[in-house]
Amino acid sequence: MTKTARDTSEAAEALVARARAAVPVLAAHAGATDQQGRVAPESLEVLRAAGLFALGTPVEFGGTDVDLPTQVRVLSELARGCPSSAWLVTISAGTKEHFSKLFPKEVLADVYPQPDVRWCGGATPGEAVAAPGGVRVSGRWAYASGAEDAHWALLSVVSVADGVPQVGGALVPMSELAIDRTWRVAGLQGTGSHTVVADDVFVPAERTVQFPLGPGGAPDVTLGEPLSIVSQSVAVVGVLAGAARGALDVVEAVVGTRKPPMSPYDSLAESASARHVFATAKHMVTSGCDRLLSLADRIADQAPGEEVTDVQRSALRMELVSVLQQFLRAVDLLLDLHGSSAFALGNPLQRFWRDINVGARHAQVTSYLTIENHGLLVTGAGGPLLMG
Repeated sequence: MTKTARDTSEAAEALVARARAAVPVLAAHAGATDQQGRVAPESLEVLRAAGLFALGTPVEFGGTDVDLPTQVRVLSELARGCPSSAWLVTISAGTKEHFSKLFPKEVLADVYPQPDVRWCGGATPGEAVAAPGGVRVSGRWAYASGAEDAHWALLSVVSVADGVPQVGGALVPMSELAIDRTWRVAGLQGTGSHTVVADDVFVPAERTVQFPLGPGGAPDVTLGEPLSIVSQSVAVVGVLAGAARGALDVVEAVVGTRKPPMSPYDSLAESASARHVFATAKHMVTSGCDRLLSLADRIADQAPGEEVTDVQRSALRMELVSVLQQFLRAVDLLLDLHGSSAFALGNPLQRFWRDINVGARHAQVTSYLTIENHGLLVTGAGGPLLMG
């Protein structure tokens, strides 16, 4: 959604409130979500009932249309209870919002019998071979977050026409695909970001698209919207902001009762140095959330069709990475305060720590490439490295 000011409508505030109300359920089942490698059914249901899976669904099919700052607020609330659950919301919403516009209304009417239909996706291209009435698709697409609970998958595919490779997408029901449970990681385990597998699956022509070409002749993954990938990255960091808030909640709840080890203090609050560390961490989390919302505001303020230079886009990425590093440092400080018991598997603090550290290594927020990209642009040493 593109707006010129932050959406403070009753509908936007109600959505944030529903997200906040879902947090106790998400938190109660976050451990099971983590252990099972899949969002717990109770969490899926509370998200569905709150209308949060309608994010990204076209409005003509009952979807919820909100601006980027509202998305960030919603995702940050959800992740305060369970980052994996919030991750599924943002990945499905972002995939639907970005790619639904490529398909005709007749196809979308079949895809969206109800607004809370969930999508997953895969970016590494598979193969699409021409067949009567469509294509036959084969391949493996890793990191398909929420695949086991998605209804559709948007799969990147390469076809060959007149000897020229063409990159596009195929929209496939999950019922026609297999899932290889390859997601065995340290954090965000509950996202179930497994590998989707297609073996000669027929996809009718109306559910396939070709991606437009950019100025250099390469496929334009932004689909002509230069800030779309940056916007999606901001939403992803919204989830990680929530993980930092969740970690802060855990430590704030015990700061007045937890005794520092091998010290004369009865609580962390009695120690001047502990108070200093806690105040620093809390400021880093709260100011980081403010910075992230400000960044989302500036992107939402961008007028449709307004030109965005590579340097401007790169500067937005740099600020986003800076905010993310602030969250990471804050969580480290909170772990220092809590001590080694924070790493007990029954302690939610270690889960927030694992989730934010895995999420911070997502391809959309790769810090070293973001910095290298910005250095090339601001010194005039080269063109952009990063897509979008």
